Amino acid sequence: MLGAEGVDGPEAAQQRYGACTTGLSRRIAGALRPASRDEIVELLAIARECARPLYPISTGRNWGYGTALPVIDDCTIVDLSGLGAIRTIDADLGLFEVEPGVTQGALHQYLQTRKLPFMVPTTGAGPDASLLGNALERGYGITPTADHFAAVTRIEAVLADGRVYRPALSELGAELADHAFKWGLGPYLDGLFTQSGFGIVTSMTLALARRPEVVEAFYFAVPDAGAFEDVAMAVRGTLQDLGSVAGSVNLMNRHRVLSMTAPYDHSCVGSDGLLTDAAVADMGRRYRVDPWMGMGALYGPRDVVAAARKLVRRRLARPTRRLVFMTGGRARVLESISRRALGRSHGIPAMLSRIRSSLDILEGRPDRVAHGLLYWRRGGADLSTVTDPARAGVGLLWYAPLVPFKPDLMARYVRTCTQVLRAHSMEPLITLSTLSDRCVDSSVPLLFDPAVPGDVERAHRCYDALVEAGRELGCMPYRLHVGAMAGFTRSDQTFWDLAARVDSALDPGRILSPGRYAPVSGR
Repeated sequence: MLGAEGVDGPEAAQQRYGACTTGLSRRIAGALRPASRDEIVELLAIARECARPLYPISTGRNWGYGTALPVIDDCTIVDLSGLGAIRTIDADLGLFEVEPGVTQGALHQYLQTRKLPFMVPTTGAGPDASLLGNALERGYGITPTADHFAAVTRIEAVLADGRVYRPALSELGAELADHAFKWGLGPYLDGLFTQSGFGIVTSMTLALARRPEVVEAFYFAVPDAGAFEDVAMAVRGTLQDLGSVAGSVNLMNRHRVLSMTAPYDHSCVGSDGLLTDAAVADMGRRYRVDPWMGMGALYGPRDVVAAARKLVRRRLARPTRRLVFMTGGRARVLESISRRALGRSHGIPAMLSRIRSSLDILEGRPDRVAHGLLYWRRGGADLSTVTDPARAGVGLLWYAPLVPFKPDLMARYVRTCTQVLRAHSMEPLITLSTLSDRCVDSSVPLLFDPAVPGDVERAHRCYDALVEAGRELGCMPYRLHVGAMAGFTRSDQTFWDLAARVDSALDPGRILSPGRYAPVSGR
C-alpha cells in the first residue's frame, strides 16, 4: 500500500529511529511512513487484522523524553512527518490548521512568505521539531501563549477502528465555529488525545498569537541567592498586575546560565566529578553571571509596553540589579557594533548574540540556541550543522516537575533538587519557568555521556531520585520520558484504571501506542 519507500523492516527501522538521548533502547519491529489520512485508515485496518502494535510519532524529535522510541519493544513506528500540510482556516481570526509533520520552522516560513502577522509558538527544541507533537505532550514556551495546548482549538484523529474523529460542531456543519471555539459542544473529548494513545492525531487547529507592535525583553540579575524568595514574589506580583501583556518569566540559576555562556573547564572539576563551588563563583565573576538570572518579555502596543516597563521597574528594581530592557532591533545593532569593535572571539559580542537569539524565540522565530547546552561538557558544537542531538551521541534526560508558585516552596525545591543532583554527580542546572501566576515548571537537564560505562544508569538513578524527592514536596513531572511511564501508570489507581477503560473501549485490539501514559497490563 505504501510502496517500498514507505516501509522499513526491523534493521532499517532500528537504524533510522533507534538513536535516543535518554540512553534507552527499544527493539523496533519496523516503520511505516504514510502520506495522508486515508493511508492511515488503511494501515490501521491491516494492523488490526495482523494484531501488530503501532507507535505513531510526529517528527521523532522528542529529545530528552524518548526521541522516536516506543514505550515498549516490538512496536512498528508510524512516522507522520510526511503529513506536512498547513491550511489557513481564517487569517483574520488567526486560525491555522497543521498536520503532524509541520515544524516550527515550516510554520514560520509559511507565515513569512504570506506576510501574515502571527507568531509561531516556539520552544527550545528548535526549528525542526513538530508543533503538533509538542502540543499533544502539553508542552510550553515563552511566547504570549505559554501553554501550547491552550492554543489548540480543534483536533482531528483516526481511531483504532479506522473511524475519523471530528468534534461535534464540525459534525453539525459549524466548521468555522468549531475552529474558533476550543470547547465545542458536549463532553470535551479533544483533550483525550493529549498524552495518550487513544488515536492517531492527523491535524489540529492553532489560534496563533498576533505579532504585537512591540516585543521587549527584560533581563535582571539576583546578586544574593538569599533574595530568591523576594524575587519570586516580585515576579508573581508582576504577572498578576500585567496579565497577558507579560509572557513567561524564566529564573535560571548561575550553573544553568553558565552552561549557555561559558566553556566547561574540565581542569576545575573536583573529586565528585563536578565543577567546584570556587570555580563556578569565579566563572560567574568573569562572565557577570549572578547566583540567579531572570528573563521575561512584554508584548503589546508601544504605549502599553511603556507603561508595563514602568511597572516591571517598580516591582523588580529593589530585589534585583542590572535590570535591562532590550528589543530585537536594538540587540542586533549592539551585536554588530561590538563585533566590529571587539572581534568575534570577545565575550560581549557572543553574549549579545545569545540575547539576540533568545529574542528571536520570544518573537516567535525558531532558533537552535538552546541546543548549545547539550554540548557544554563536550566543548560545544556548530549548531548550524549538528542538528540531531541523538545522532550526535548526546546524553539528555529532562526532569520537568510542576511547582506551585509559592516562593518558600520554590526555594525548598531548588535546595532539594540541587542536593539530589550533586549526590549523583550531575551539574545542578535549574530553570523555573512561569506557566501562570499560580504555577511554574522547572526544567532540569540531566547531561551524561552514553559512551561512558555506567553513565546511563547513573542518569536514570538520578531521575528516579529527583522524582521521589519532588513527590515529598508535592512537585511532580508534567510529562514523562518513555522509560518512566510504567512507574507512574498503576492500574490500581482510579485515574489510571479509568484511562485504561477508555483505552480498551476505543482500542479493544490494543494496537495503538501500548504503554504510552497507560498501564501495559492486558495488552
